[in-house]
Amino acid sequence: MRRDNALSITDRGPHRSQDGRTIVRVFQPDACTLELLDSNGSKSLGFFSQLHPDGSFQLSVDRELTDYRLRATWADGSTWIFDDPYRHAPNITETDLWLFAEGTLLRPHEVLGAQRMQSQGVDGTRFAVWAPNASSVSVVGDFNFWDERRHPMRLRGKSGVWELFIPGVIDGALYKYSLKDRRGRRVGQKADPFARRVELRPSNASIVSTALKPIECDPTSLRRNRFDAPISIYEVHAGSWRYSRKPGRRFADWDELRETLIPYVVELGFSHIELLPITEYPLDESWGYQPTGLYAATSRHGSAEDFRRFVAACHAAGIGVIVDWVPAHFPSDAHGLARFDGSPLFEYADPREGRHPDWNTLIYDFKKPQVRNFLLGSALHWLEAFDVDGLRVDAVASMLYRDYSRRHGEWLPNEHGGKENLEAIQFLRQLNELVGKHRPGAIVIAEESTAFPQVSHPTYLGGLGFHYKWNMGWMNDTLRYIGREPIHRRHHHNELTFNISYAYSENFILPISHDEVVHGKGSLLGRTPGTRQQKFSNLRAYLGFMYAHPGKKLLFMGTEFAQEREWNHGAELDWNLLTDDLHRGVQRLVRDLNRLLREVPPLHERDHDRAGFEWLDVDNHQQSLIAFSRIGSGKESAVIVICNFTPAAREGYRVGVPFAGVYEERLNTDSEHYGGKNIGTPLGRAHSEKKAAHGKNHSIVVRVPPLATIFLTCQSVFNAQPAE
Repeated sequence: MRRDNALSITDRGPHRSQDGRTIVRVFQPDACTLELLDSNGSKSLGFFSQLHPDGSFQLSVDRELTDYRLRATWADGSTWIFDDPYRHAPNITETDLWLFAEGTLLRPHEVLGAQRMQSQGVDGTRFAVWAPNASSVSVVGDFNFWDERRHPMRLRGKSGVWELFIPGVIDGALYKYSLKDRRGRRVGQKADPFARRVELRPSNASIVSTALKPIECDPTSLRRNRFDAPISIYEVHAGSWRYSRKPGRRFADWDELRETLIPYVVELGFSHIELLPITEYPLDESWGYQPTGLYAATSRHGSAEDFRRFVAACHAAGIGVIVDWVPAHFPSDAHGLARFDGSPLFEYADPREGRHPDWNTLIYDFKKPQVRNFLLGSALHWLEAFDVDGLRVDAVASMLYRDYSRRHGEWLPNEHGGKENLEAIQFLRQLNELVGKHRPGAIVIAEESTAFPQVSHPTYLGGLGFHYKWNMGWMNDTLRYIGREPIHRRHHHNELTFNISYAYSENFILPISHDEVVHGKGSLLGRTPGTRQQKFSNLRAYLGFMYAHPGKKLLFMGTEFAQEREWNHGAELDWNLLTDDLHRGVQRLVRDLNRLLREVPPLHERDHDRAGFEWLDVDNHQQSLIAFSRIGSGKESAVIVICNFTPAAREGYRVGVPFAGVYEERLNTDSEHYGGKNIGTPLGRAHSEKKAAHGKNHSIVVRVPPLATIFLTCQSVFNAQPAE
């Protein structure tokens, strides 16, 4: 049977002839007979004649006919009554096509992709895909034997969008698009870029799924995102936090995570869960950072509805949800976006722009309005359909610079001869303005590691418009410092203190993320020096310093109980470690630090205000000790923080204080409750004296434990005036 004789797309369906008759042409391979029925499928209007043995049929009737059904009879005598897709006119509006071409279609996922709908009262699915350089596109699926001849799509003018409504295709149907390039060569079968559901890897077909209705913003829920809120984020890889306890499953589903992860996060006092990418991705080893389905929740953990219930349960428990989102690049898997219509459609054509040398991935062509629209729609989809509280945008630095990770001659300058990617910068501003307008209160966070200016400043002031930026400089400096032997730390004191010089240039989040416990870096505990006891002391002191430092907090899972080995995405966390007192102690410390962060306003309400921080003892490099004050917005509201990064206790340490009064230890990381030696100031309190120190008229004398951080608050005030 020759396959190239199938009826063309323009030949199929009903056609009015000049003499007033209707000619109906149908392609139905393997049918022995084909019969035309009325719209109810009960009355025969005649039998088709076969135009070609490939399955092409034709029938002429002497009246106008637009609504009819077809009955095919097979060799075994069985029959099938069905509707003709080609009697249904295209129904995407010209306005929507124009807006998509312009890049301003607000919710492109409601137009393109597989849309469950009715056409002329018939239930089915409208398929639409952007492939402007294809010579033909067909829908293939389990409903048509994956045969590209059966359902070729119609090209809508010059829009590059192909469309077809197929009656009877309902939720759960598997499908892809079969494309040929502009020369008629086969591109292969591609997954739907706008698919809301995808098969579990290694299979990769798209799955028809009814769209989730957008959820209205909850102002109460989004207050936790405010700049003056106590934000502490628990970063989670859903695939390895805990494995499923259900037989035959590896990945815990969202229902299991709802029952285990949410209570755990509530108990430890985190304000948010941040999930490594849960958009669909083919390779487990990518942790989701090489996505092939920006509109689909990965099938590893269940359905989109399951994830939405998980988010709702988080909100009911007072927890916000942030999802990692990856608009910087995509993998070159054959079923994905790479050379989608036989041309570099979604990616830059020149590999000096379009291929990422570090990850061997492809870079979105931000010049094309349709590509920007595709990405912007994905961002809005996650915020609206799932009611997540924010997006953490991955690899922003690689988007901002054309020469990122490239040597001389391996990149192309912008139109002005510079290295900035001007169209990516425009896209990021557009993204943040879109979120601000249509999802006010949600946050967008940049993972950005360069000195690019004003990342978290408003776009109307020339910034990129992000709400927060990861403070990679603080992370790199302080992790280097804590990894040094205490005897050497005196020579690197600036690694501890330098960050304050730029801590208020952006709205920062302090990240101890998944990237710091992989690729040979070891665990956070593993990189600290000394005996086992000293390692834990170092870690506790560092965590105390982190929570005292200006900026919102982020900890990757396992760090909160001092995981000993490097994170392995292929195994769940080492929960058995919690039988050990030292590990339980770190977990208790993180719980109490989160509680302290919430309960003590100076530790959070002025994270992004220079007036909220004051050095008391900044140059004490000989003792590897620092002391500073976090100052609240209320009268006489301050916390004194002292960090000692040597294994020697500091007896009789005098520190200046902003107010006269009794200062009490609110938290001491050397407490025996956390696995420490319980060294500290007798009775845990110190009365201020009118003795000058560190530029203050009043001071206190405390005992600072070794390798520890202590927090002191003023419990009673002798006079209403600051102790200046």
